[in-house]
Amino acid sequence: MHLFLLGVLFLAPLDTATFAGGCFWSMEHPFDQLDGVVSVTVGFMGGRTVSPSYGDVVTGRTGHLESVQVVYDPRKVGYAKLLDAFWHNIDPFQANGQACDHGPQYQSAIFYGDSVQQQLAQESKRHVGLRFHREVVTQLRPAGPFFPAEEYHQHYAKTNPVRYGLYRTGCGR
Repeated sequence: MHLFLLGVLFLAPLDTATFAGGCFWSMEHPFDQLDGVVSVTVGFMGGRTVSPSYGDVVTGRTGHLESVQVVYDPRKVGYAKLLDAFWHNIDPFQANGQACDHGPQYQSAIFYGDSVQQQLAQESKRHVGLRFHREVVTQLRPAGPFFPAEEYHQHYAKTNPVRYGLYRTGCGR
């Protein structure tokens, strides 16, 4: 969306949200489906290594979580809607991974970028716990540097639909 003021073009501001929900391939697709999402990039956040590779992260020793960074237009889709998509695509009670992916790099987390995102994430996590009468183990963490994964991981559901489908089915996602 563009705004014009006194003949000057202003680009409407976009916002960013980052989520970890197990294998990043499984988290990219649900956000791609939402109207108002401009882009989804798979990568890594939350660890100690600068510019980690996929090979580094899958060892589980870097501290990074496989993550998706979602750039969105807040006038078309709100952060609360992104949170809803996130909760519907993870198991918030699984501590050491998601579905068939196990290890610290597959833990679920919401990386909040500011106090508004933090408050909305806390409230949504509380509601999930109340709804299911269970402790939600999904982490809430401040966002840090995001490192995109290698190109062959980007948009995997679109570029490798058969393999992606087999992974999702075989993994129970």
